[in-house]
Amino acid sequence: MSIVTIRNVEFLNNPARFLDPYHFRVTFECIAALKEDIEWRLIYVASPGNAELDQELDDCLVGPVPVGVNAFEFEGSPPSAQSIPPEDVLGVAALILTGSYRDQEFVRVGYYQNTEYDNEEMKLAPPEKIQFEKLVRDISAKPRVTRFQIKWDVAPQSETVTAAGAANSAAVPSANDLEGDDATTEHQSNGTSTS
Repeated sequence: MSIVTIRNVEFLNNPARFLDPYHFRVTFECIAALKEDIEWRLIYVASPGNAELDQELDDCLVGPVPVGVNAFEFEGSPPSAQSIPPEDVLGVAALILTGSYRDQEFVRVGYYQNTEYDNEEMKLAPPEKIQFEKLVRDISAKPRVTRFQIKWDVAPQSETVTAAGAANSAAVPSANDLEGDDATTEHQSNGTSTS
């Protein structure tokens, strides 16, 4: 079972110019307080057949992460135009958001990104040399989510001695277990939290 589940990723500037930064908001739920930060990374994949050309656009640490629904805004740099082969600039590429805890990736959210010129004339007859300032990107609204099982550092509940006849009773949470269940905390990409 995953301790952290992504509820929503909202792109705040989509569609946008190709050279604009990516700006989005991630909302996730955490069912147990985590001892360490979660690392989020944004990766641009221009050439699926060549992982060496993948570009990590940005990363951030979010934490401490309390129990409940949490959200943060993430701004990532655009891909380096010089690192993309000219034949892979136009058309479909992939944008991947990963979440890791203690160097273990637990989720990968992938989006298709379509890149094209901003006017019909250039779409029909693209110039020989790519004009990046005239390109626009559009990220699909349907992500592909892959989850991975990892070792979370949440301590299992300790064993308790039960009285005779209580063996079939449901466990009753303590007041400490209930604290903060409905709280929503927002985290900025620098790791600080606000309420």
